[in-house]
Amino acid sequence: MTFVWPEMLWLMAVLPLLLAAYVWVLRRKKKLAVRYASLSMVREAMGAGSRIKRHLPPLLFFLALAAMILAVARPQATITLPTQHETVILAMDISGSMRATDVEPNRLVAAQNAAKQFVAEQPENVRVGVVAFAGTATVAQAPTRNREDVIAAIDRFQLQRATAIGSAIIVSLATIFPEAGIDVGTLTYGPDSSKKSEKMSGAAAHKPVPPGSYASAVIILLTDGQRTTGPDSIQAAKMAAERGVRIYTVGVGTPEGKVIGFEGWSMRVRLDEETLKAVADITRGEYFYAGNAVDLKKVYQALNAKLILERKKTEITALFAGLAALLAVVSAALSLAWFHRVI
Repeated sequence: MTFVWPEMLWLMAVLPLLLAAYVWVLRRKKKLAVRYASLSMVREAMGAGSRIKRHLPPLLFFLALAAMILAVARPQATITLPTQHETVILAMDISGSMRATDVEPNRLVAAQNAAKQFVAEQPENVRVGVVAFAGTATVAQAPTRNREDVIAAIDRFQLQRATAIGSAIIVSLATIFPEAGIDVGTLTYGPDSSKKSEKMSGAAAHKPVPPGSYASAVIILLTDGQRTTGPDSIQAAKMAAERGVRIYTVGVGTPEGKVIGFEGWSMRVRLDEETLKAVADITRGEYFYAGNAVDLKKVYQALNAKLILERKKTEITALFAGLAALLAVVSAALSLAWFHRVI
C-alpha cells in the first residue's frame, strides 16, 4: 500500500501521546477512588468484565483516529477491477512483409486468425474498430458492436508496401476521438520533418491528461517490421499519451530479420522491438512478442484477459474514512449504553 500524502502519517505520533494521557487519567482516578472509598468496594466494582467494558470504547476510538489519519494520507492499493473499455481499436500491419512464412501459414493469416478469435471473445458492450496500415493507414472498420462486420473487415486485408506505424496510431486516435479535430491528412502526409513534428505537438491543443488515464478506449497495434515512412512513431505515441490512451503493441517475426521475395524483388524485414516497447511504455501499455502462430494466439488471449480485468492502483481513502466513522460510532454507542456518557 502506498500513500499520495505520506507526510500526513506523521500525525500518528499523536496517538502515543493520547494513550499516555489516557493512562495518566486512569491512574489519577484510581487514586481518587481509593482516597474516598473503601478498597473492598473499589475491587468489587472493578471486576474483569467491568475492566473490559471500561477500556473497549476508548480502544475503538483510538482505532478510529488511526484509520482517520490513514485516510488523510490518501492510501492507494493495487487491486484487480473490471475495466471500463468501451472501444478497442485493432491497428494491424498489412505491409508486404506480412507474407513471410516464418509464422505458419504466414504472418498475415496467423494475425488474422488470432485477431478474429480475440474479437469473438470481446464482451457484447465493447465496440471494436479496425485500422489497417502499410504505407498509409485507413479505417477498415469503424468501431461497432457487430462482430461479423469486424471479422469481415479483417478478412478483406490486402498486402501493400511500406510500414507507417505513426500513421496507424494517429488514425486510431482520430477514430477514438472523432470530434477532437485531429488533422490526419496534415499529420500523416509526406516525409518526416521538423515542421511536421511541431504540427504533431500542436495537434494536441487540449489539456493533456496523465498517460493511461483514459479508460474508455485502448489501441492494440500489431506489426512485424519497422517504420519506413510516415510520421515518427514516438511522436505519435506521445499524442496518445497526452490523451490518456494506452497502446498495447504486438511484435510478430524475428528481431534479427528475414529476407522475403515477391514478384522479382527481395527485402530484409526486421522487427523493431525497441520502438514497440517505447510506444507501449510512453502510453502505459505493454509490449508482447509473438514468434509463431501459437504465441500470437496466446498474446491475444492475454490481451483479452487484461482488457476484461485489469490491475490498477486505486485510491482507497473512502474505505479508511468509512472505517474510522464506523469505529467512532460504535465507540460512542457502547459508552452511552454502558456508562451513559460518550467515552
